[in-house]
Amino acid sequence: MTEEATNGGSVRGEPEKNDKMRTEPAEGEAKAPGKEVAVEGVARIKYDHFAKVELKTAEILEAERVEGTDKLVCLQLALGEERRQIVAGIAEHYECADLVGKTIVIVANLKPVKLRGVKSNGMLLAASEGDTLRLVTVDGPIGSGASIR
Repeated sequence: MTEEATNGGSVRGEPEKNDKMRTEPAEGEAKAPGKEVAVEGVARIKYDHFAKVELKTAEILEAERVEGTDKLVCLQLALGEERRQIVAGIAEHYECADLVGKTIVIVANLKPVKLRGVKSNGMLLAASEGDTLRLVTVDGPIGSGASIR
């Protein structure tokens, strides 16, 4: 979490105090053809907030279940020349052996935290719909540590 976020700034899409989420055009304002309005329950953030998030590719080198948990997997990653460990709640969706070798997308600039006593230095991105969860990956060969733009 950024310093700004801990001091009342926007976190995880939560609107700041002065921001009002609009789900419909303002009174007297016509909806522009082809222009969508905000999705209900999803707050908009300013570009400069999003620009602070550092997304990078990472190759999964090793994966193992976190002992004593049903959902957590500890991943050893290559992030360019750097080696990094993250913990993710994906064990119900992936076998550890199937994860090794995948190139995934991670948030690289999160402050490290401990999850169930295991240090996690980043967060992987995944999409979910109902009971289905899929990792965000790249569609072709690219080195680990590449910046996502």
